[in-house]
Amino acid sequence: MSRPFDLINPRDLGEPRGFAHGLVAPVGGRLLFVAGQIGAETDGRIAVDGFVEQFERALARVLTVVHEAGGEPQHIARMTVYVTTMERYRASRAALRDVWQRHMGSHYPAMALVEVTALVDPQALVEIDATAVLS
Repeated sequence: MSRPFDLINPRDLGEPRGFAHGLVAPVGGRLLFVAGQIGAETDGRIAVDGFVEQFERALARVLTVVHEAGGEPQHIARMTVYVTTMERYRASRAALRDVWQRHMGSHYPAMALVEVTALVDPQALVEIDATAVLS
């Protein structure tokens, strides 16, 4: 399935950049809820300190769950990214764009970006959760 969703981007809300305002899932799609993933290795340790590196590892972990369920990046309908420092996110946008394109291509789900005071792992700088719709 090359495009599993109908994009809903009302003109009144302006052109979205880096996300979609809404997606309509196909009838009969199965929902996959991906738990929040941080930039940890399989042993649970965070081995990288950089924000971009942790973002890439967290995104890769989300995609591992999606792939295991039989999905692809374009099946992700919504995603929430939690960051401990919004300034670090903003300063990393160019590098994050490259990471995104390598892993997600031109697919942009409905997204939220939230700054939090802390994550469960004190070394974590970013956490990503997602919902995918599988056929």
